[in-house]
Amino acid sequence: MGLFDKLASWLGLKKEVNVLCLGLDNSGKTTIINQLKPSNAQAQDIVPTIGFSIEKFKTSSLSFTVFDMSGQGRYRNLWEHYYKEGQAIIFVIDSVDKLRMVVAKEELDTLLNHPDIKHRRIPILFFANKMDVRDALSSVKVSQLLCLANIKDKPWHICATDALKGEGLQEGVDWLQDQIKTMRT
Repeated sequence: MGLFDKLASWLGLKKEVNVLCLGLDNSGKTTIINQLKPSNAQAQDIVPTIGFSIEKFKTSSLSFTVFDMSGQGRYRNLWEHYYKEGQAIIFVIDSVDKLRMVVAKEELDTLLNHPDIKHRRIPILFFANKMDVRDALSSVKVSQLLCLANIKDKPWHICATDALKGEGLQEGVDWLQDQIKTMRT
């Protein structure tokens, strides 16, 4: 931990981190982000994201600004305009949507090969969401279908999640927080 980080920690200041939340439409991105906010700040009704929205939540040592990017096909080209500013990525996969797993892999490959991402050691947290639904693919199977083992130049982690209940989310956020702290030292 650098001197500034120690001083900021001592003073109670939190490091701000920009996180991109990406994934196909209907994967649960907005629901996940909503669950990560304090209960008094959570929205009661979740609607599909048009374009993007910006949400904030805090952990013990970090303040996250999350860019919730629409996963609808016509909006995915907007993602790349935010790559430079992103310090971490949350990529959400609908574990039930087996038919579109190929599309999710194509979008992930496009992301990983983009010049603003390709040569950066940016941490990527994968949420294999909707594990509460019958016939959902396991996080291991999702990892295999997306060929995550081929990602050698970036730290990554996959968590099985149920965004509606908040299950599996804290594990992922803890991992992401550890990765961001490691990057700063």
